[in-house]
Amino acid sequence: MPKPPSEASTPPRADKKDASQRSQTLVRGLEVVESLASGPASIARIAAATGLTYPTAHRFIQTLVERRYLRPVEGQRYGLGPKLVELGFAAHGQNDLVRLARPWLEDLARRTRDAVHLARREGNEVVYLDKFPGARAIEISSRVGGRKPVISTGVGKALLLDEGEDTLHRLYETDHGLMTNPVSESAWMERMERYRAGGYAFDLGEDDNSVRCVAAPLRDASGKIVGGISVSSAIEFMDGARMTALVEEVKEAAAAISAELGHDPKLHPLSLNI
Repeated sequence: MPKPPSEASTPPRADKKDASQRSQTLVRGLEVVESLASGPASIARIAAATGLTYPTAHRFIQTLVERRYLRPVEGQRYGLGPKLVELGFAAHGQNDLVRLARPWLEDLARRTRDAVHLARREGNEVVYLDKFPGARAIEISSRVGGRKPVISTGVGKALLLDEGEDTLHRLYETDHGLMTNPVSESAWMERMERYRAGGYAFDLGEDDNSVRCVAAPLRDASGKIVGGISVSSAIEFMDGARMTALVEEVKEAAAAISAELGHDPKLHPLSLNI
């Protein structure tokens, strides 16, 4: 009587190989899309950036154009397409932090007349999740989806308030060169200690000498920092006295958003480990 074929026979291995090839194809397609994050490029540039051959890059691009993830632009180049914009707005709207914070951010922007940001930390960078530009005729360079160093931005420093001294020293060692207007390590650590004690953070021109910022962290039900908010303005509208006056206003908005996230300050009082 013939034996049934083994479950570990060739077809399953072929299936695994096919799955691996499909995964690699997906990764390469994503790399093509990501290579255009900084702006449109030619097929040759895309191929060089992704390590693909010209024909392979061309094939991926044509498929992505058909699916509206990419679009042709002037000069025989390709840029990000409308499908990504649609998905970006959908992802943005599904972010609970954005949804919960928005009314408070809008109110803070209205009352201060300045730009208000919501951000989260990803490694040594902040990622801006939302922005209200304010009513003043000035331009703050941040944008939703944009990134900046945590070490120099006000909201970045607010996101660092639970980090220990060793972590902050290492961050300064690796990233102090990213500050537009660098300060000494001792001055930066002294500021971080003061911010930690007060539950807020300033940008005193470390990121942009013409901009000042007041920020505070957002905490979830566990007491963990999960985001930060900030009020930013040009230096002529944000002298030292106004920054000090804004601290409690920004902290109150942050506390209200944190409460929406389930944070209870009585259960998780501020700890000072620095």
